[in-house]
Amino acid sequence: MTLRHRILADARRSRLRALLERDGPVRLIEAHNGLAGVIGNLASVKVNDKEVEFDGLWFSSFTSAAAKGLPDAELYVGTRRLETIDEILTVTNKPILVDGDTGGDCVNFEYFCSKLEMVGVSGVVIEDKVVPKRNSLGEDSHHSLEDPHVFAQKIARGRSALQSNDFLIFARIESFISNAGLMDALHRARVYLLAGADGILIHSKQNHPGEVYEFLRGYEEICREVGFRRPVAAVPTSYNGVSCMQLYEHGVKLVIYANHLLRAAHLAMGAVCKLILESDGSMEASAFCSPIPAIFDLVGFQDIVGKDRERMNEAANKAAGNGNLVKLQKTDGG
Repeated sequence: MTLRHRILADARRSRLRALLERDGPVRLIEAHNGLAGVIGNLASVKVNDKEVEFDGLWFSSFTSAAAKGLPDAELYVGTRRLETIDEILTVTNKPILVDGDTGGDCVNFEYFCSKLEMVGVSGVVIEDKVVPKRNSLGEDSHHSLEDPHVFAQKIARGRSALQSNDFLIFARIESFISNAGLMDALHRARVYLLAGADGILIHSKQNHPGEVYEFLRGYEEICREVGFRRPVAAVPTSYNGVSCMQLYEHGVKLVIYANHLLRAAHLAMGAVCKLILESDGSMEASAFCSPIPAIFDLVGFQDIVGKDRERMNEAANKAAGNGNLVKLQKTDGG
């Protein structure tokens, strides 16, 4: 565990709301454990002489379940998820938005929101499917939508459990995933906004952003009707040919790269296993592995070694000083 990125819960929680209020898009990268959290937290590149990094982290139900060897079917829930979220919070300082699946029933969702708010999470996204949900990108999955007014009550109950204005509740609309269509999606958006949702996540599994853009055009009219606008989030996993700025120019504020670190690790681990078996050794696989010192440094092992060295030097200097003092006393006494 690294201590380099510590931040108090109250200081972290408010950061996502502040990011959503500034100009420009907000980008999140998924983290499914502490190591992925540190990598996403520190990722940075220079583009046109400007430092570019992710604004925050996304705790995905799909990747966090897969990291435990579980399918994304609301099996990895409750205290086990909170333990992993705490693992990521401990080693990062950027805001975290949590994928809350369906949120469970209203009572479960109240307690979940309360706990997330307390530990410093910036918000939660819940989707309007019937419990237990199935992953939205599964080709053969059946997706049953919850009655929008029942789901709206869950949003309101979650809001009532909060003790600050910093924690955000996003309503994830699954109308396109379930083939219910654009008008259903817009109707749900209106109901959820009036129930107190802090934002809308519109989901699509098409290989282009066409229906997302359609929704955004209709969403502007809905916002004019209700008299206020809340930010829209999108997850360009299947329509990955679109850029973050293109989505922003069409009205998306929050862009979530929802599963890429887990998928990258999965591919790399499989390739390394094959290389070791094929070559009957690990030398060929080394090109696909980070150097051990790089991992040591990333997770804070080098910090511990440095502090150990400092303490040893201090002890040695103290011992040397005491020895010199004894010699001096003997000389004076002689």
